[in-house]
Amino acid sequence: QVQLVESGGDLVQPGGSLRLSCAASGIISSISVMAWSRQAPGKQRELVAAITSGASANYADSVKGRFTISRDNAENTVYLQMNSLKPEDTAVYYCNLSGYRPYARPFNSWGQGTQVTVSS
Repeated sequence: QVQLVESGGDLVQPGGSLRLSCAASGIISSISVMAWSRQAPGKQRELVAAITSGASANYADSVKGRFTISRDNAENTVYLQMNSLKPEDTAVYYCNLSGYRPYARPFNSWGQGTQVTVSS
């Protein structure tokens, strides 16, 4: 079983920055895609950013130029650097990793979520 532990959520003023981290534990052969999604109160969960094993990244239009996703393959960790934060970025942020365990067993795991609040 692959478990994810997120950290880094906090209360920050508009224009501020935060860095979220998500570390995977368990026996993992490879991780294909690492991604961050978010869910604001009363809204559907939306994909914020994703990065492939080849380090190709994609972003939601709403965060392009402000957020940067990165990964540390050796540590099975994904990061989300968030700059120029806006009140509309307030949400619970979830990481999601998909890949393979030994013997080609696929996995798709979600973190428990970390709260990001942008407010003055």
